[in-house]
Amino acid sequence: MAASIADKQQEIIDEFAQIADWRDRYRHIIQLGRDLPDLPEEKRDDRFKVKGCQSQVWLLPRLEDGKVIFEADSDAAIVKGLVALVLRVFSGHAPDDILASDVRFVDQIGLSEHLSQTRANGLSAMLKQIRMYALAMKAMA
Repeated sequence: MAASIADKQQEIIDEFAQIADWRDRYRHIIQLGRDLPDLPEEKRDDRFKVKGCQSQVWLLPRLEDGKVIFEADSDAAIVKGLVALVLRVFSGHAPDDILASDVRFVDQIGLSEHLSQTRANGLSAMLKQIRMYALAMKAMA
C-alpha cells in the first residue's frame, strides 16, 4: 500500500530532524529542487503559474486512476526545493485525501520561522493551489 499523506509528512519531518543546522537544511532543500525534473518549456504556461509566488512557479495537475498527479517547477533554487517537498507529500493521492489532509510538515520542520515572508507566502499559495486543483479534480471524478 502506498504511503499516506500523513506518512509522507512524517518522513519529511524525520528527514529534517537529522539536519540540525539551517544552512544545511537550506542546502538539502536546494538539492531536492535539483532532483526534481525540469518542466518542459511547452508546459510552462501562464495558466499553470501559481499566483502569489514572487518566483515563477508552475503547477500542473492531472487525474490518473482517481489520483491527482502533479508536475511542477520553479525558476528559483530554494522555491524549487519547496515545490519538490510539496509534490512529495500530495502527488499521487485522491482528491478527497488531499482535501482532508492537515499540512503539518511546514511548521514541524521549522519552515514557517525560517523562510522569508515572500517565500512563506509563495509556499502558502502553492498549498492553496493544490487544494483548488484537488477540488476541481474531485468534481471531474
